[in-house]
Amino acid sequence: MALIRLDKFISERTEYSRSNIKELAKKGQLSVNGIVEKAADRKIDSDKDTVSVLGKTISSQRYRYILLNKPAGYVCSTDDKDGETVMKLIPPDMRTKDMFPAGRLDKDSLGALLITDDGDLAHRILSPKRHIPKIYIVKLDRPFQNKYVDIFKKGIALSNGEQCLPALVRKAENSDLLAFIQLNEGKYHQVKRMFASVDNHVETLMRVSVGGLILPEKLACGQCMELLHKDVENLFRPIDFEAFCSDFSAFFSALLINK
Repeated sequence: MALIRLDKFISERTEYSRSNIKELAKKGQLSVNGIVEKAADRKIDSDKDTVSVLGKTISSQRYRYILLNKPAGYVCSTDDKDGETVMKLIPPDMRTKDMFPAGRLDKDSLGALLITDDGDLAHRILSPKRHIPKIYIVKLDRPFQNKYVDIFKKGIALSNGEQCLPALVRKAENSDLLAFIQLNEGKYHQVKRMFASVDNHVETLMRVSVGGLILPEKLACGQCMELLHKDVENLFRPIDFEAFCSDFSAFFSALLINK
């Protein structure tokens, strides 16, 4: 039995403050197991009791994990001083006060972005010691050259002399201008800088996999979905780059061709 105050339970899982919750309770807008509850400080069993606010059931899961298919034009931040943030794309009933993007994509980049309020998980994902691989598909300005495979595999040096870890790259289907690349690190604008080092230019970049968590085909650009625990665990599962490219090349190639 996991007993917790009702206001604490709601506050940890939503954007409501304790004072907001107290007012909602007074107005009869909270319920526990279908019964109106006006005592915001009563204890509930977080594992068994069903809590609703304004008629909407609050997930009992302590932390929230949201996968967003990020569109261009949004910044990966909780502060809108640099422009519209990805947080605006998350529906209000899926947000919590402490939610933030676990990782970054450039403002003009697309694809898989994890948003969560679980700081420990974010640390595990972003820790350099983890080396969680990430796969991107890019649209290039010039045709892909086979020599990129060996150059990237050896670990390319960027224009400023900074050395990259070995990376995997492969031409995608349907176009000589499309390529998949897998990185095990996250330097600033790394994918774009790597292709610039071989005299090419990335016109469009989309992240399609974080670890073994693959961007679902059903998740349209700008949409998001809540992840289950089994989905979250996929972040730490290895992924076979060649098998991924064979299985998903046609789908992700078509997406970028149409951009």
